[in-house]
Amino acid sequence: MSLRTAVRQVFASAESVAADEEREDAAKNQGCAAVSTLTPRTRGRAAGVLRSVVLRPRDGVPSVEAELFDGSGALDLVWLGRRTIAGVEPGRRVRVEGMVCETEGRRTMFNPRYELRPRAGE
Repeated sequence: MSLRTAVRQVFASAESVAADEEREDAAKNQGCAAVSTLTPRTRGRAAGVLRSVVLRPRDGVPSVEAELFDGSGALDLVWLGRRTIAGVEPGRRVRVEGMVCETEGRRTMFNPRYELRPRAGE
């Protein structure tokens, strides 16, 4: 560990250190872009950790919604017509691919393809 890294970790907030770690991990995934660089109305691939997962009906249709965080930003993931998805839970690392759109000012993917990745330490 370099002196610069040690000093930064001492003075940085826990949130900024976690964001840096997520950016480094997401960068290891070939073909994946940082969430902050995903352009609405185009296909994209991203990787990160799920910060939250909730069941939220949309217009009477059940849906699983999750927030993917990669250190550069957040991406909302919405699977319509689902009540649960095995393995999709907070703290899980995933890689997703799909059409990026903007919903209520947030980057969103509806029904993305996803790949569950090993948790830290697995």
